[in-house]
Amino acid sequence: MTRIDDTFARLRAEGRKAFVAYMMGGDPDEATSLEVMRGLPGAGVDIIELGLPFTDPMADGPTIQRAGQRALDGGMTMDKVLGMVRAFRETDTTTPIVLMGYYNPIYARGVDRFLADASAAGIDGLIIVDLPPEEDSELCLPAQKAGLNFIRLATPTTDDKRLPTVLHNTSGFVYYVSITGITGAAAAEAGDVAPEVARIKAQTDLPVIVGFGITTPDAAQAIASVADGCVVGSAIVKLIGEGKPVAEVLDFVAGLAEGAHKG
Repeated sequence: MTRIDDTFARLRAEGRKAFVAYMMGGDPDEATSLEVMRGLPGAGVDIIELGLPFTDPMADGPTIQRAGQRALDGGMTMDKVLGMVRAFRETDTTTPIVLMGYYNPIYARGVDRFLADASAAGIDGLIIVDLPPEEDSELCLPAQKAGLNFIRLATPTTDDKRLPTVLHNTSGFVYYVSITGITGAAAAEAGDVAPEVARIKAQTDLPVIVGFGITTPDAAQAIASVADGCVVGSAIVKLIGEGKPVAEVLDFVAGLAEGAHKG
């Protein structure tokens, strides 16, 4: 059992949906980013998705692309992102952290070394958006052997023929991308999402969390009501990018979390 598994078990027992918040590691700078991260659990966040900055984030929309670039311009590295996780773990040993990013920086570091470092820092799971199931031997299987959940994305274009392949070796939860396209590009609609979540849940016992296109507490509640929870990323990152005070960012997150927990 990972911290992710424990969290979903607790939420099920409480009859609550999960709220997952995404933030880019090191945006706008390391100290501010860590302050935001440390404040997320108190704002109602059940699972933190921590972005690993990368130079070519092809699945991300402009808001998250700019966040990654700000982090890179500020000197953020994988070592510093893992350092943020270690610092977070000094005061929080229960909130799951999922590292989200692309395979290139991991490949460059070496899979074995990366997994050892990530586990030691306190990472619980990985979402690596550019590694398909056909490449499970590259990272997915070694990650699971190392005790990390490997979380896969399913999308509106993942048909019934493809879905079992996507779900195979997935653990922790399934991340359903509610829209086609990049992050922050359109609004998610619960009416469209509900049958897709049901289709996925017919083939897996894993929780299904919905992300992309959720920007308000009402939207978080609506999407969470038809899934096991929701993810918000771009709307949070946008406030950070605008230079809003950390307290204001966390107030916004708290509103989203409250909406999701009502779902």
